[in-house]
Amino acid sequence: MLVCKYVQNTSHPREAAVNSGGTPQMTDDEENVDHRRAQERTEARGRAPVSAQSLARRLDKTIVLVGLMGAGKSCIGKRLAANLGLPFVDADREIEAAAGCSISDYFAVHGETTFRDGERRVIQRLLGNPVHVLATGGGAFMDPSTRALVKDKAVSVWLKADLDQLLKRIGRRNDRPLLQNVDPRAKLAELIELRYPVYAGADLTVESADGPPDVTVQRVLRAIETDLSRTAKP
Repeated sequence: MLVCKYVQNTSHPREAAVNSGGTPQMTDDEENVDHRRAQERTEARGRAPVSAQSLARRLDKTIVLVGLMGAGKSCIGKRLAANLGLPFVDADREIEAAAGCSISDYFAVHGETTFRDGERRVIQRLLGNPVHVLATGGGAFMDPSTRALVKDKAVSVWLKADLDQLLKRIGRRNDRPLLQNVDPRAKLAELIELRYPVYAGADLTVESADGPPDVTVQRVLRAIETDLSRTAKP
């Protein structure tokens, strides 16, 4: 497994310290966040972009994005596909089209077990299509059968984000079935503990930048390029 740009989770910031003169000082967590954002700005400005079109010609498997809700799978997936000149498919939208209703409604009526079964069938069908970029729902990779299918048919990329990033992003939507009538922070923390060890089994791990989406896109492209070079036959 290739891991790119991992940094320590900063999801539990402490209160700002105060020196003897009464001037607030940055905590270690705040300094980590500030340093990370500075790195992202430098990365966005200073590194030459990967030749995505050249990379696309070497791809022989679909790229499947996995990760928690709010990690940026759809946002990054669309931009990644555009860079590579490949189709983009959102598995959740395909599931809704097949079910004839929203995922929230499907969850409410049929429950999660039935949803995961339908999700697996849809992903299996999609992976039979020509090479594309596929964004999956947060729970898809947790299903052992779906995970084995992705391992066999695709290149999986985990977009990893810390708790505060996820909370900031999911605040823009209120249609997340697993966040209905619960405390979002507590639920996401629970999902992180449960799912991150499984997501770590993805072929590639890329930190989802807390900044311009193109920073994350370039990270994904570099991770794929490195992986292709590493596994290329002599």
